[in-house]
Amino acid sequence: MAKKKEVEGRTWGKKLIRFGVKLMVVGVSIFALFITSIYLGMWGALPNQKTLENISNSQSTIVYDKHEQIIGKFYLFDRTSISFDDLPEHLVQGLVATEDARFYSHSGIDYLSMGRVLVKTLILGDRSSGGGSTISQQLAKNLFPREKNGKLGLAIAKIKEAITAQRLEKIYSKEDIITLYLNTVSFPDNAYGIESAARKFYNKPVSALDLGESASLIGSLKATNTYNPRIHPEKSQSRRNVVLYQMVKYDYLTKERYDEIKETPTALQYTKVRTADATAPYFLEQVRLKAKKLLSKHVKGDESQYNLYTDGLRIYTTLDLGMQRKAEEALREHMPTLQRSFENNWGEMAPWKSDRNFINNLIIQSPVYKHLKVAGYTHQEILDSMSVKSDMPWFDWDHDEEALMNASTIDSLKHYAKLLNAGFLALEPTTGAIQVWIGGVNHNYYKYDHVNQSKRQVGSTFKPFVYAAALESGVDPCDHISGKTITYTNFENWTPSNGTDEYDDKYLSMQAALTRSINTVAVKMMEKAGVDRVMDLAKDAGIHSHLPRVPSLALGTAELSMTELAEAYCVFVNQGRGQEAYMIASIVDADGEDIYTREKPRPKEQVISEYTYQIMQELLQAVTEAGGTGSRLRWKYKLDNDIAGKTGTTQSNRDGWFVGLTPNLVTVSWVGADNPGLYFKDTRYGQGANSALPIFGLFYQKLNADQDYRSITQAQFATPDQEVMEDLDCVGVEEENFFQGLFTKDGKPKEKSYDQEEPSDDYDQEESKEEEDKGVFKKLKKLFKRNK
Repeated sequence: MAKKKEVEGRTWGKKLIRFGVKLMVVGVSIFALFITSIYLGMWGALPNQKTLENISNSQSTIVYDKHEQIIGKFYLFDRTSISFDDLPEHLVQGLVATEDARFYSHSGIDYLSMGRVLVKTLILGDRSSGGGSTISQQLAKNLFPREKNGKLGLAIAKIKEAITAQRLEKIYSKEDIITLYLNTVSFPDNAYGIESAARKFYNKPVSALDLGESASLIGSLKATNTYNPRIHPEKSQSRRNVVLYQMVKYDYLTKERYDEIKETPTALQYTKVRTADATAPYFLEQVRLKAKKLLSKHVKGDESQYNLYTDGLRIYTTLDLGMQRKAEEALREHMPTLQRSFENNWGEMAPWKSDRNFINNLIIQSPVYKHLKVAGYTHQEILDSMSVKSDMPWFDWDHDEEALMNASTIDSLKHYAKLLNAGFLALEPTTGAIQVWIGGVNHNYYKYDHVNQSKRQVGSTFKPFVYAAALESGVDPCDHISGKTITYTNFENWTPSNGTDEYDDKYLSMQAALTRSINTVAVKMMEKAGVDRVMDLAKDAGIHSHLPRVPSLALGTAELSMTELAEAYCVFVNQGRGQEAYMIASIVDADGEDIYTREKPRPKEQVISEYTYQIMQELLQAVTEAGGTGSRLRWKYKLDNDIAGKTGTTQSNRDGWFVGLTPNLVTVSWVGADNPGLYFKDTRYGQGANSALPIFGLFYQKLNADQDYRSITQAQFATPDQEVMEDLDCVGVEEENFFQGLFTKDGKPKEKSYDQEEPSDDYDQEESKEEEDKGVFKKLKKLFKRNK
């Protein structure tokens, strides 16, 4: 019996071994097939020999504006790229000792290092073992950035980089690879390439770096934020010493020399290197992203992919460089004054000064805090670290540019939280061609693009779509609507107000109500049009973001991007048609052969009738005239151009807007704080007319002063039809008479139910009676009015 069990045990053991062997064979086969599929380009093309050979002779891609003036370039190497002879010996030795000790003995892949990473990281869970990538593999990553490939993305990228590294080693010498690597790698503070880093942190060329400086920069490559010598000098010194010790370990440095300098800090001579002074940096970044996407759909004659950084392409865009510069100047002129008003408005009670919860949230939500928390530091240790002061570049409007400031990380968080941001966009309403694109106040410090990445409540800039829908539903522009405040009982007793009771006893025409941006009338106007009709019109015009189906939609509670707001506003200057914005007209290769040309799109459907179109132009022009919310364009900026527009201010003055319309240009300007907890306390300063409109006013002053823009500044709106003029010929504001006043008891707001399920297109019973009381002659006039 025992022998039988022993035999059975051996049999099962053999079966398990055979199963294990089969499983291993299957696994290896699958892995081999996976690698083969990557090699064959099934997961994206690999750079071929010709592409790799051309790297050292790469040509910059040039980006042009509509007049073929150069806006900027995309290139692989920094303008200050250097040769191997410029590199100090100790810099190269530190790089090899720290990043790839067997660099001179492998052919692109260090299998010993890969095995170490496999055992320690994947099996033993020791993440300190490093990444296992050679300098050649890291160069491949720098040259050909990783792309998203789902859950297998990292594995695919690693294998691609290994294959590319081996190909690089066959073409280039070890010295060439080191030079290419140091010219393309990213250092702290967005310094690209070793020469830029040397000049930024030590105010000297790379050839003049001493041993400590070289070791500090090489050490920062492991984590450019953690080991940034400007932000974390102690951690930088510690990492520098690791690099120096590695040099001792591999016989590049004596132990005596290491002991001599390990306790001596490396002095920083931080110098601002102007890397973001180019015009239109936000626009260039969007062009880069869109161009990469467009190029991915085309291949060269040899079936290889186009490289945006090396192939010497020419990208022709829609931007008007002169107009862009004027807009940037306008923003820089306006924002310092507004920022001072904002800070004075808060005084010593400002959240960034006195609100502990506000400041604490800034700290714990910061990337620095989160990184240190993951690293295992306590809350108090992190606060102590973030409280250490050091010299850092500091942007504020008082200096009009960067300046060095001795401050802590916490100081920096509070400073940048309080700075207002802004965006400005201008496009041609008939084509959608983008003429101006400003995504923020400073691209160095705010990479976030407020033109298309941000969605904010748009306030009263949404009202024109409500008025247009009301006109389309048959409301007469001279129907006078009560300005009384009404409580909507089935919307949690929501009571929209005007911030004043000035209009509670008045009736306003469309022009008077839109000109003064009266909230109560806008809500009643949407009720007359019907919520669905308003939403449909806005979507047909080009608004694709979610629109809340609530009465507050009339006051602009929808969150929209600047781009879609500009596209939708085209309906008021483009014969009732919205327009799709675009920025790239064409891309050609280095030989001048077309790669991409934008096809002219089909004209969009007309969203509003010709009658409504003409009425809305007149209403929006009235906004910029005396008595309108945009009138300071006339009395302050002295603009006498044909200008229509609409101001907007959101709840608690968090966002200020102005949409400016001229016959050949649609502009949108926005101002606000990125932190939702910050806003203007006083509407005088925070309203769109004061915060956002001035950017347009200053911009247009500059256009008026330049004869090259007469086609824009001297353009005039078409004269409306006689019928339109007659329909607008009425008193803007009528006083409430005795009989109308009887319908409001004790001066209290009337209550009303706003039907959420099926909004009525008709007046409710109370308002219908009010309209009857306005006079029989008014009713008779409407009987003979033709249906618009």
